[in-house]
Amino acid sequence: MKLTRRMFFKANAVGAAGIAGLARPASASVATGASPDALAMLVDTTRCVGCRACEAACSEANGNAEPALLGDDRVFDRHRDTEPQAYTVVNRYPVPESAVAGDVRYIKTQCMHCVEPACVSACPGRALEKTAAGPVVYHGERCLGCRYCMVACPFDKPKFEYTSAVPYVRKCLFCAERQARGLLPACAEVCPSGALQFGHRAALLEEARTRIYQNPTQYVHHIYGEHEAGGTSWLYLSDVQPETLGLKAGLSTTPYPDLTRTALSAVPVVMTLWPPLLMALYAFSHRRDRNGGDETTAGDRTIEEGGHA
Repeated sequence: MKLTRRMFFKANAVGAAGIAGLARPASASVATGASPDALAMLVDTTRCVGCRACEAACSEANGNAEPALLGDDRVFDRHRDTEPQAYTVVNRYPVPESAVAGDVRYIKTQCMHCVEPACVSACPGRALEKTAAGPVVYHGERCLGCRYCMVACPFDKPKFEYTSAVPYVRKCLFCAERQARGLLPACAEVCPSGALQFGHRAALLEEARTRIYQNPTQYVHHIYGEHEAGGTSWLYLSDVQPETLGLKAGLSTTPYPDLTRTALSAVPVVMTLWPPLLMALYAFSHRRDRNGGDETTAGDRTIEEGGHA
């Protein structure tokens, strides 16, 4: 099919408009700063007893399989991470600096629901959305399967269903549907020791500061999640350093989307200009090949005429 000038510009216009519409700045789905009404969870690891009731409740609320070795302490013999069918896990850590022999701490981990999530910023299909209430929710019907969210997340929490015929990204959704109905997240509802406290983020930060102030020797004077990665909706108190409990240290206090916003803002421009560039290269190459063929034909004709002469 002959590529006309009209077809060239029409194809470019349609392709550029379509891609530009899909590739708007990724940061547009990220709420800037914590909303005054944002909800959060305070985890006091000094109160966690490792019962794993939160794991069982999470699995039931999300229709996932029952947690492995439920009620069996052998599950703590190895470190576990979240999985596509396990949105939250409890691990046990020894405390070497403790004066009590064999002293251990338990900690629940899940998606941290960042105030300004890197996963949302990196998602080109807008499958991940940060809600004003606090949860980072997932829209499977929009997911492209690119797994950029997994690369972007500083906490390594989104997990991909590699063994599924129709794979999705799975993670804790902070029981967003339960919250919308005025219910507690399933894990907080069943926690028997008071290790999990659900409420407004600002109020929980004040509660955490109060506990540290009133019990200065009981807690490390640090609220993990207050500033890490720009702030998260899950906040941790502990009597040992966060890294002792497997929490990542050395994270930037700047929201991760801020670190990449300049680069990501160029994506729509690049994707808009790329189709016209490819079409131009194709047209140039096609024209050169055609001209080259004409010259070869003309040369053959000259040789033939010379031979006959």
